Amino acid sequence: MPLDPQVKVLMDQIAAAPGPTLHTLEPAEARRLTANMFRVPPERAEKIAKVEDRKIPGPAGEIPIRIYTPEGTGPFPVLVFFHGGGWVIMDLETHDGPCRALTNKAGCVTVSVDYRLAPENKFPAGVEDCFAATKWVAAHAKELNADANRLAVGGDSAGGNLSAVISQLARDAGGPKIAFQLLIYPATEAELDTYSHKTFTDYFLTKDDIVYFWKHYLRSPADRKDPRIAPALAKSFKGLPPALIITAEFDPLRDEGETYGEKLRAAGVPVTVTRYEGMIHGFFSMYEVLDKGKLAIDESAAALRKAFAK
Repeated sequence: MPLDPQVKVLMDQIAAAPGPTLHTLEPAEARRLTANMFRVPPERAEKIAKVEDRKIPGPAGEIPIRIYTPEGTGPFPVLVFFHGGGWVIMDLETHDGPCRALTNKAGCVTVSVDYRLAPENKFPAGVEDCFAATKWVAAHAKELNADANRLAVGGDSAGGNLSAVISQLARDAGGPKIAFQLLIYPATEAELDTYSHKTFTDYFLTKDDIVYFWKHYLRSPADRKDPRIAPALAKSFKGLPPALIITAEFDPLRDEGETYGEKLRAAGVPVTVTRYEGMIHGFFSMYEVLDKGKLAIDESAAALRKAFAK
């Protein structure tokens, strides 16, 4: 299919805007450049019953988190959310909009995790922070007005990668029990050799951007073979949580996300894989201007509700 008309307008606007390309910038400058990319202005932000910023203990110091609580009495199910950004950029603010939407639509507490970023903190720092935060949420569910027996993990892109990795780590460690994994165009491999990687090299997330992110995140080329980097390389996929995997047609990460879904399905894991035709990487966070972004949020929330009801 061709690019969605709304995406075409967006891509034309990006192409016409002067400015440096992300992969030419130092990480600190790249963060400044992208700080407002997905941020929903306060006046348009979805209303939430309660939003609280906290810091929790982590393996290398405190981890900032943001806790979103919906209307109602609880205890609520809980989603631990890991933001995208190639493990290098983005933060709690860039993903505030989707977290608010998921909280309200899924009727869950959402805990967004501000894990350490590369290259200042290379792999496995982000993995360690996300696993520590997931265990903290499970252990402190009662004080969050949440139910540890209905705990999901989720995220987009690098956050989808981290969600898949945390699901594997939790299974292998015997807990915490994860009821569901929401993987939004996740990175699941590190070789960059799929058809979609070779074909969709310049649709918002470019080939140069991807190489830039991996260069900053990895300690050495050997890390590419570590399942905590590339969850598709896990020895087994049995016993992993049910999953929704969302992919985009014109996304370099499309094929590895869909292949990961096939691996889960072959291992007997309930999984839904939904490809959004005409879409690009990042469309989930672009829901204010892309109708299919809204649909993806609605599908994600419905899948979470269904998983939490079991």
